[in-house]
Amino acid sequence: MTGTKRTRADSMRWLAEGTTIFFDALAAMPDERLDGPSALDGWSGRHLLAHVAANADALLNLAYWARTGEERPMYASREQRDADIEAGAKLPAAELRAWAVRASGTLAARLGELDKQQWSREVRTSRGQAIPASEVPWMRAREFMVHAVDLDAGVTFDDLPAGFLAALVDDISASRSGAGGPTLTLTATDHDGTWTIAGSDTSTVASSGVPTVADSDAPTVATPGAPVEVTGTLAGLAAYLSGRRAHGVTGPDGGPAPQLPGWL
Repeated sequence: MTGTKRTRADSMRWLAEGTTIFFDALAAMPDERLDGPSALDGWSGRHLLAHVAANADALLNLAYWARTGEERPMYASREQRDADIEAGAKLPAAELRAWAVRASGTLAARLGELDKQQWSREVRTSRGQAIPASEVPWMRAREFMVHAVDLDAGVTFDDLPAGFLAALVDDISASRSGAGGPTLTLTATDHDGTWTIAGSDTSTVASSGVPTVADSDAPTVATPGAPVEVTGTLAGLAAYLSGRRAHGVTGPDGGPAPQLPGWL
């Protein structure tokens, strides 16, 4: 890991920057572009925008929980989350855009009202992970930054702040450690950072990114005791770890980096 501790002030700053980056990219996209595919497999631009809007509403539940102490989960269920995205994707483009702006603004306002005690109150993510409410701005900044790239409207990981990228690589490296997949040591060529991901998977990872029974066409995943060296720019490593298109990221001897299971 880089050893740099992410603070709530950092997350709030990146949330503000991510809001601008995302909505500037969205404003440059004509409505008909939303009808086409995004850079996120299986989702149109409409689905992506509906997800960003619905995510703000979901995190607003955590802000309420932090403020009042009354438990309010992000989503009623995974099925309801998916249904809300599908329904949102069918809205007229103007309504969909307005929902994203309105929900994002409301969340930012509610987060700005929390006091020190409320920021420290424990809430839970959609995956059931207990976190302090002070993590919510980071969760939202991450949504904005990564999905600004997914809009496929000209924003790339190279356009994102270096501090955010380092924090993202920290975050994903921690979440991937022990969660299945190869053991990796990652080194950034343009940043003073090295990260280690502890692998727990000795199977083979197919081109889909899902661990499978070994076959001759899939790359072999390293065992936990044999880390694979992966090198790239900070932006490239962030893209690689998040499952997005990564340029210039290489494995040993300049070969391809191992494929990874899905993230989030």
